[in-house]
Amino acid sequence: MTKEISMTEYSGVRDGGAGLIDLSSRGRLLVGGSEAVMFLNGLITNDMKTLAPNTWMPAAFANVQGRLLAAARIINRKDGFLIDTEGVTHDTILKTLERFTLAGDFRLTDVTNETASLSIQGKSAESTMRAVFGDKSTVERQKVVNTKLANGHEVTIIRATHTAEDGFDLFIDVNDARELRESLIRAGAENVSLETLETLRIEAGIPRYGIDMDETTVVTEANLDEAVSFTKGCYLGQEIIVRIKHRGHVAKKLTGMILGENAELKQGAKVLSTDNKEIGRVTSSTFSPRLDRTIALGYIKYDYLAPGTRVRVSVDETEFDGEIAELPLIQGSWHSS
Repeated sequence: MTKEISMTEYSGVRDGGAGLIDLSSRGRLLVGGSEAVMFLNGLITNDMKTLAPNTWMPAAFANVQGRLLAAARIINRKDGFLIDTEGVTHDTILKTLERFTLAGDFRLTDVTNETASLSIQGKSAESTMRAVFGDKSTVERQKVVNTKLANGHEVTIIRATHTAEDGFDLFIDVNDARELRESLIRAGAENVSLETLETLRIEAGIPRYGIDMDETTVVTEANLDEAVSFTKGCYLGQEIIVRIKHRGHVAKKLTGMILGENAELKQGAKVLSTDNKEIGRVTSSTFSPRLDRTIALGYIKYDYLAPGTRVRVSVDETEFDGEIAELPLIQGSWHSS
């Protein structure tokens, strides 16, 4: 279960406002060179050849068994491809790409410490961005906007959600982070801690590496289908991923569960069917202020994925009743726009 959260922060995102989240702990790598597309295309699950300038896409790095090594976002900027990933998978991607720096015209720079990443999340995210950047911050989904701060320094903006609410991620020089943060707060954004973000992202059904997915997870088990091209040429893990697609479905999949108000769950807790069969396990759980219930993410066998399916979660000597629920568990402004 996640820690107790700030209701002020939570409401800033869920109740029509805008929350400011510091995502600088994520990893950021810049890739360039005439052979960057060729090398990256052989490593990631999505199709680099479809990534036009000033657009971005989700992607996954998999091993030969189709198991997930890292989830990432590839942003096509004028200075190269910015790869944004979770902090825990930064080194994995870095080491994977370093092997190709001597193989051809392929340049790799770790810009994690030189850059910062902030996110605005909430129904008022767009109006907050306009207050700081004007109309230049208007950006469609999967598009990239490069604009400038008041000091003339560049900022890269993409439209993205971490909470099921509308949102924007901003990538800037680390020396400009404080000024940008203060500007966004003056425009009405509410600071949101990573603890509060954890509850918001579980409500949104967004998996976290090391918690909801790891190197034992098949890419498509974690609802990462948008990160996969099923028509591109050869890449690591393709054979397994495409075989599962042609089979029709994965054996188990990440889904949501809604339980009672006071259900105290643990990572790895067994999920049981009504006839006492073990059908899955819990990966993340938290109390949802909006639903006034304990919620969870977990992997459930395919035959039990229908929303409304009754389940029991076993923790030590206690069992908690609940039901399967579609993701996201809360349909925020991202899904209504």
